[in-house]
Amino acid sequence: MRVIAADSASAILNKKFEPTVIVAAAAVLVKPPYREPSEYLAKPIYADAINSHEAIVQEAELCRQLLAKAEADVIHVDMSLGAVSLEELSPIQFSNMKLSGRARSNLIKILPKLRKIAGEISQKYGIEILAIGKESIPVRIAELTAGAHAVIYASERALEQKEPLILGLPSKCQPRIIGDKVYLHSLMAAEHDVLGYAKDGNKVLEKIDIAEMLNPCARGFRVLKISPKSMT
Repeated sequence: MRVIAADSASAILNKKFEPTVIVAAAAVLVKPPYREPSEYLAKPIYADAINSHEAIVQEAELCRQLLAKAEADVIHVDMSLGAVSLEELSPIQFSNMKLSGRARSNLIKILPKLRKIAGEISQKYGIEILAIGKESIPVRIAELTAGAHAVIYASERALEQKEPLILGLPSKCQPRIIGDKVYLHSLMAAEHDVLGYAKDGNKVLEKIDIAEMLNPCARGFRVLKISPKSMT
């Protein structure tokens, strides 16, 4: 089974290590043995970390763009709603799900856009978008891929602003920079060979210094302090 999945990941943190904006979104094509992306699309989104529900629409749109050039049998998105098809999702179903009032309200706001994208994909390609969430390994790979791209996007922002910033990575992962690539390796149990990656086409990483540390306020999360080299 070939799966296209999408997620957004990595946040710029303030001095209290609180997330302010989510940096990147990515869609990936994952094939057996489901360990890393075969193809991907990514973009910077800088979505408000508190009201990040609109990022899900961008993730679904990235899936559609990737599907236009890569065949898949199903699409997974990071919505933990019991793997229901987005095309069949309705506000009535939300009342039977364990959702906070805020989460339910946010989902209702974006549902028309999501159903429109899902319907167009179903009509053109004959496949479903499933709201499966973190139960999906391809969604995890999308999260790691988005996180890897976020390192590059955040580095570009640090250079533009000429000041250091702190980037929070996805949960339980280890960053590695090898040449012009950023890799995020999962540290979760039974995921030792699962990873996402990004390529630094503009040689941004040569112009910055990165210091890795643990997030003191969120166990299981690592952060990167990214500084322009002229400041170190």
